[in-house]
Amino acid sequence: MTLARKPAPAAERTVHAALIGLAPIMTMAFRGVDLTPLGQELIARAQSDPGDADALMDLSVVLQLKQSRELALATQAQALALRQLYHLPAADGTPAIRLLAFMAPGDMMANAPLDFLLQDSDVALDMLYLVPGMPFPPPLPVHDVAIVAVCESDANRALLRQLEALVQSSSTPVLNLPAKIGQTRRENSPGLLGALAGVHVPAAARIDRGALERVGSGELSLAGALQGGRYPVIIRPVDAHAGHGLMKVDGSQALLNYLRAMPDPEFVLSQYVDYRSADGLFRKYRVALIGGEAYAVHMGISEQWVIHYLNAGMTESAEKRAEEARFMQRFDDELALRHSGALRAVAERLELDYVVIDCAETREGKLLIFELDTGAVVHDMDPVDLFPYKKLQMQKVFTAFRALLARAMAR
Repeated sequence: MTLARKPAPAAERTVHAALIGLAPIMTMAFRGVDLTPLGQELIARAQSDPGDADALMDLSVVLQLKQSRELALATQAQALALRQLYHLPAADGTPAIRLLAFMAPGDMMANAPLDFLLQDSDVALDMLYLVPGMPFPPPLPVHDVAIVAVCESDANRALLRQLEALVQSSSTPVLNLPAKIGQTRRENSPGLLGALAGVHVPAAARIDRGALERVGSGELSLAGALQGGRYPVIIRPVDAHAGHGLMKVDGSQALLNYLRAMPDPEFVLSQYVDYRSADGLFRKYRVALIGGEAYAVHMGISEQWVIHYLNAGMTESAEKRAEEARFMQRFDDELALRHSGALRAVAERLELDYVVIDCAETREGKLLIFELDTGAVVHDMDPVDLFPYKKLQMQKVFTAFRALLARAMAR
């Protein structure tokens, strides 16, 4: 589906034509702002100026946030057919660092959302989308540092391989090398990190529907499909995020019921670990590794084993927020110190300049790693009146990311 290209009346035309970007638009949605007027404004811009690629790119974000994924991707494709390079200026218009990000087409999970890390900073961000079937645009824009923002996924794997040759010939520093990003897929983590001291990564395997149906029918043992596997196990479609299709199954019949409800051809199966604390609550941490150093991003506390920060009841519970505040304030002296060896070993093994870890602690005191992701949202969108402690912590994270860029530029 494409937008109709009829000129809007002069009185309706929008004067500004710069890219808004993901972070401001998502922040609006996060805070409950109706995106419909913005979407209508962007449609009017695109209709009055068929070459307004920025309007189309922003409109694709609005459409994704309004759950119109297919239309959003079609709109993004229109934008990329017009232009592959998009620019977000430094806050004061005079950049101290010019950062070039290599991006992939796709939804909001396809790339690291770097503009959250750079809001109100002196870093100018150029986002270059590398589209399958289209040549890499020569020459590259002038930049001081580059970063591969493309996240690991089946859809992005070929692009990451293509990027390897490009970054090897770069005359400027490149962060997050594509071959290292490729290591972060879920089923790869146990073999990559599981043997590290102080680390526990649940067994995981990528399994097709047919094999799982044989497990459910008893033709194939669970242990034969997942090394050492025993019920309960966790299952989700390959490349699923934000809890889509995620379920704990307690037996073969539950597995068959799950498969009947999910049409996907392949899944990731992983061993369930009961990581409840002594008080019966589950605690999951998001930690950013920036230049090998660990920084607290958030802590979710829930009665349920599957924790996403937005469903953990943090907004509704002053007690939970107080605990998260203590977690952030004492992070360097408590969790980061308890797991300093494990976190250092993980950083050294991954060799990524920037990566986010979703983790917890086992009852035996090990660092329990659920997921590695270069594309997790690290943000400062939470309302200050409810989360006054987050502003300072997130500034620490953003400052560390800016310092990472400065160190790279100095090389």
